[in-house]
Formats: sequence, structure tokens, C-alpha cells
Amino acid sequence: MPPSQIKYDESLVKKVGFWLTLFLSLKILGYFTISENIALTRVLKVFVRLLTSGGIILLYLNLLRLGFIGSFNYKNLMSPILYLLYLFMGLASLLWTSSFSVTLLQLFMTFETVPFVIIFLLIISMVNHYYPKNKLYISSIFASSIFWIIFIFVVGMYVNPDQFFRLTHGGEVARLGGFMMNPNELGMLAVVGLAGVIQEIYERGIKVKWAAFFVLLLYGLLMTQSRSSLGSFILITGFFILKSDNLKIKFAVAVIGVLVAPVLVNTIILKQGDLQEVLSMTGRIPFWKALLLEGFPREPWLGFGFMRIDYTDYFSSVHTYAARMTHNTFIQVLLNLGIIGFGIVVAQMAATIRAVFISKNIGMVVFFWAIYIPIFINSVTEFGIFGENNFGILFYQFLIFLFVVEYNPKLNSKEKFWQKRLYRSSV
Repeated sequence: MPPSQIKYDESLVKKVGFWLTLFLSLKILGYFTISENIALTRVLKVFVRLLTSGGIILLYLNLLRLGFIGSFNYKNLMSPILYLLYLFMGLASLLWTSSFSVTLLQLFMTFETVPFVIIFLLIISMVNHYYPKNKLYISSIFASSIFWIIFIFVVGMYVNPDQFFRLTHGGEVARLGGFMMNPNELGMLAVVGLAGVIQEIYERGIKVKWAAFFVLLLYGLLMTQSRSSLGSFILITGFFILKSDNLKIKFAVAVIGVLVAPVLVNTIILKQGDLQEVLSMTGRIPFWKALLLEGFPREPWLGFGFMRIDYTDYFSSVHTYAARMTHNTFIQVLLNLGIIGFGIVVAQMAATIRAVFISKNIGMVVFFWAIYIPIFINSVTEFGIFGENNFGILFYQFLIFLFVVEYNPKLNSKEKFWQKRLYRSSV
């Protein structure tokens, strides 16, 4: 059946939406430490990664057999080109890295998600072109995928609190995440899910499903007691409130904010009333100072190698604690790939933001900012979008290709020729 004769099948859209949600959930779960056995965890992560990548490819090939053809917007290629340049510089750093095995592993995990993201977005753009009355919404897929992960953790903290909680501050503070995931990273994940829910409510109205998702995701976020994630949630909420024309919603949110603020300050922001901890960003500021004054001058131009911050596994200083990552994605890049790599990253982020401002797809622009806010804030204090492999990198890759992988009805004859060749070869 040629592409021009595709029959309308509403059930197909639902099936594709289900598989995309499942694949994204599994891909995110692939970043979790499922078992305390390191060897078993590595095997499970590799298996899940291969499973999701293989699954998304098979789904794409099945759509091609049905006659679906996708395309790209070549006007926004600068952002992904610069991102690939950053990754290829990381690949080149194998020549001078302080740990060949660590750099190679980190590169593999980061490269591996790029085709997954491209095919994922390509499937959405293809389906939405052929089924414009029953579209797939990426905000809905993100919200649903993340909901089930946070749901598992919320249930787990009641069923098995020893495994799902992480004790901090001398055992006085219990944070959702356990050994499976850093609470700050889990909090960021919950905020990304909340962003998807809020966009669905904002653009398509409130439903019981989204209200239930919102409550559980917010509860999960609060249980992580992540200050940075809470701050990003407040910013996202403010972002959507400013875009809303409903004065009642604005007033209600303002009242709720005033009532809840004292509780949040005492229980999450000022854990055990420790203001000094907040002012030093949990000791990060002295650590960053030591990294910039002591570590960076040792290898200023090319760095220590992709995901390396010293000649040994841990950076240590007499002025601060020892760690193997910087807790700031931008300082991480500076130490990993030096001034040259940092320059590429700055240019890449600028190109990504440019693609947002020139886009005419309002829904995608809103989605971009809703996801960008939490992963950027997380990048200031944790692994981040250019740090050691985490699902924040996966989300940033989605944002990079968001305005590149989109259906272009004005394909020239040469592009149509190659797309027909691709279609015939898949039948």
C-alpha cells in the first residue's frame, strides 16, 4: 500500500501511544540501580537499553510497512550538529583521558540514546501527520511514562521503606529514592512528569486522570525532599500561571502558595533548621571553588577526558570533600573537555534556544520550556545535561531534536525519491 493510501485506524494511534509510553518508561528505568549487586545491575541496564532500542526500531519499521513516511526540518540542524561535535570531542578524548574504560562506557551510554530519541520523535511526527484528528501528544507520553515510575516508588516506600528511603542528616531525614536513585534526580524526574501533566491540563482541560497523576507526582516530589526540584516545580507552575488567562486559577494558586510556603520552608528547604547548609548549597560552593582553582588549571584546554575530573577517580582537596563528579554540569564539562569543550557546549545550548524562538509550533515551545526548566536547574547542582549518564541527558536530547524531527509536507523530489526507496525496502 503506497503512503498516499493509508487508511484511518483510530486503534493504531492508541497502540502506538501505548508502546511509546512503555518504551520511554523502560528507558528511564534503565538508569536506576535495580539491585545492590553491581554486576547484576550492569547486566539489567544493558538488557533494558537494548530492549527499548530494539523495540522502538521494530515499531518504526512496522509503521514504514504501513506506508508511513517521516521527514526532518533541516533549518534547525545546527543544534544537533554541535551536540554531536561535543560527543565526538568526547570520543577524541579517549586519546588523553585519565581512564579509557570510564570514558568509553560513558560515551557509549550517551551515544546510545540519540537514535532512540530521533526514532521516538519521528514516530510521533509521522502518526500526527496521517492522523491529525487523533494526535499523539509528547507531554501526555512523558507524564504517563514517569507517573508509573513514581507510582512504584510511592507504593514501595510503604511496602518496603528500608529499600525505598535514603536516610540523611545522621538518619534524621528520610528521602524517597533509596539506593536505587539519588533523591534529587528522582525529584527532578517527578517535576518533568508534573510539567507534562500541567501542560495537558493547560491545553486540553482538566480530567480525573490528570488530577490523579498530579497529586501522586507532587506527593512523590515532596517525599524526595529535593530543594532544587521543588524550586523548579514552583517556576514551572508560575510559567503556566502567567500563560493562563484564568484569574480564578491565579488567585487560587497564590492562596495555596501562601498557606503551604511555611511548611515547605521548615520541612524541605531548612532541613533540621540548618540555614548554613542551604547557604553553602550543601557544601557544593567550597567544592566548586576548589575544582576551579585547583583542578581546572591542571588541564585547562582539553580537560581530563570525557566524564573525568582528575587524574584519579576522585577529585580531592584539603579544603573540601572528595568526589568523582562536580555536582554542576557546566563545571563538569570544563574539567572533562576543557575550554574548547566548554565553548562547544555554550554554542550548542545557544543554537538550541534559537530553534525554540524561531519555531511556530506553540505546543512544542511550551513543552520545551516545561522540560528545560527542571533539567537545567538540576544541572546546576547534580549530574545534569552534560554530566555522567542520567535521564536528564535523555530529556535534553529530546529537546535538541524536538524542532528537527518534524513532518515537512514540502519535501523536494529528491527527498521523496529516497523516502519511497526506504518504504519499498521495508516492505
